Amino acid sequence: MTAARLGSGTLAALPAQVARPAYDRSQVRTGVVHLGIGAFHRAHQAVVFDDALNAGDLRWGVLGASLRSPDVRNQLAPQDGLYTLVIEDGAARSMRIIGAVQDVLVATGDPAALVEAMASPDVHIVTLTVTEKGYYLDPASGTLKLDDPSVAADLADLSAPVTAPGFVTAALRLRRDRGLPPFTVISCDNLPHNGARIRSAVLEMAGRIDPDLRDWIAAEGAFPQTMIDRIVPATTPDDIAALTAELGFADHGMVRTEPFTQWIIENRFAGERPDFGGFGVQLTDAVGPWEDAKLRLLNGAHSALAYLGALAGFDHVHEAVAVPALRAFVERLWDEAGTTLNPPPGLGIAAYRAELMARFSNAALRHRTRQIAMDGSQKLPQRLLATAQARLAAGQSIPALALAVAAWMRWQEGRTESGEAVPVEDPLAAETARRLAAASDDAARVAALLDLEAVFPRALSDDPAFRRAVTRAFLDLRRLGAVGAAAAPAEMAA
Repeated sequence: MTAARLGSGTLAALPAQVARPAYDRSQVRTGVVHLGIGAFHRAHQAVVFDDALNAGDLRWGVLGASLRSPDVRNQLAPQDGLYTLVIEDGAARSMRIIGAVQDVLVATGDPAALVEAMASPDVHIVTLTVTEKGYYLDPASGTLKLDDPSVAADLADLSAPVTAPGFVTAALRLRRDRGLPPFTVISCDNLPHNGARIRSAVLEMAGRIDPDLRDWIAAEGAFPQTMIDRIVPATTPDDIAALTAELGFADHGMVRTEPFTQWIIENRFAGERPDFGGFGVQLTDAVGPWEDAKLRLLNGAHSALAYLGALAGFDHVHEAVAVPALRAFVERLWDEAGTTLNPPPGLGIAAYRAELMARFSNAALRHRTRQIAMDGSQKLPQRLLATAQARLAAGQSIPALALAVAAWMRWQEGRTESGEAVPVEDPLAAETARRLAAASDDAARVAALLDLEAVFPRALSDDPAFRRAVTRAFLDLRRLGAVGAAAAPAEMAA
């Protein structure tokens, strides 16, 4: 028998241990539009807005928008936007129903409806998680990819936007024309200078369409920098089945996460905002040092573990970090990255490292290495390459960083060490495969990938020390395997 779906009518029948919204959802106003709604938003930003609603400030309901797939709409619409947040830490587990999401639109179905919603006087904040490729910025110049068909379509006709910058630009134009103030645009993507990136994309698009609009956005708008952190594994059918058995109702929009959560926002807003500080969000004048620490320690190590662990056949992060050689490798990687950081007051690097290792070891999360390995060409520059470049500029060696980069290169071959074929899910997968296939040996394979300017800055790929270190690490991976190369003495890989 198929279980009934979670929804407004089933809240009262949930087990007593499940926390429920303490507010009247019919009285909530939509103050936030989120572009790119997925599991991370539902486990992170939506929870903060739900906290605001629970505290009695009913201005902060969320309208989610999917820019491509209807999957999240199909998960949440039959459930009145409700879903379960499951927090797991070892054997400890808690469940909470999040009611902040009022509706989910699919942009491709009716883009004008999304623009109209963003132009509502009640909307004060637009957040987005669209990944780096969703900004449509050239990695070398930082300008809009004018040759991209989606960007070209938005520049030709903004009445039915396609891209995230297009939707933001179109909605801001409509607000200006109606005499409304701009909303604050808050990027929640794991990118350095994320606020500056979305601002750059929007200003360039606006300037090419209407220079006066560009000037208005530049003068009146706000695009604060942010740093966000919470580990959110992909939900599996087994997760849904287990929760259905526990709740007695099916929840297809559930998300699983860890207790740790962090959101740091530059104190720069264009209008109203919730009491962020009252709900655990830190407002600061300088996000950069926090951002660097997170990208180079947490994200850098996550990517390294993903590629080394997946190559060695480990499905989950906690399994990989339980291997002494890989655990010690992570510590060496952090030693290297730590020399490039300028930690802000309140961030103790030693304590942060210990906390990260505990989070990586949380077996309850079952965070898949292959999930983290996705879109590596977009992640490598900020997670590993910037750190390597900083160390080389300071005359320091990069054995651990080079091994992490080499592991990404090995992953592009599409096979684990045991020979299992694996999909390489990356925007540049076809190009990396072409370059690898044309190379005659391993040294040539490394050289071919290092020449990929969409990933490697020319100043770094031309550095003889970098090329030597990555080539040697790649050869070590081929000869010793991921665990063996991670265990090799540093002087071998230096």
